[in-house]
Amino acid sequence: MARKKVSAGLMMYRRRAGALEVFLVHPGGPYHAGKDAGGWSVPKGELEDGDDLLQTAIREFSEETGKDAEGPYTPLGSIKQRGGKTVHAWAFAGDWEDGRALVSNTFEMEWPRNSGQMQTFPEVDQGAFFPADTAREKINVRQVALIDRLAEWLASA
Repeated sequence: MARKKVSAGLMMYRRRAGALEVFLVHPGGPYHAGKDAGGWSVPKGELEDGDDLLQTAIREFSEETGKDAEGPYTPLGSIKQRGGKTVHAWAFAGDWEDGRALVSNTFEMEWPRNSGQMQTFPEVDQGAFFPADTAREKINVRQVALIDRLAEWLASA
């Protein structure tokens, strides 16, 4: 029986001129090159057996951006992506003037496919803050609910 994939991530947010902005990352590697709308994500990663959800989210944020996250963390619940992966997320207030200057961990894969050549790619090739409406267009369609939950929570706080 296949193990169900579970990821955990953090959504950093800030307010600029009273408007909500969220920080998203764009996956690196050749399969994501050139994809924009629907191709971005919250920084996240898969759990290993026995991992704590929130601690995994904090670790993955750091690994994918090179920046340490600082709480408090607000739970945003979970969503299920099209491929069946469940993503648990938390939000935290933060700022990063130049999110494009991130430093991501890397992965290796055979590229071009069936070439026998291994190449190294960053897990994340860019990151940026987007106004909430723009972020809803950029983010994976199943993760839009996380932005909506954050906006609802901030409106009620």
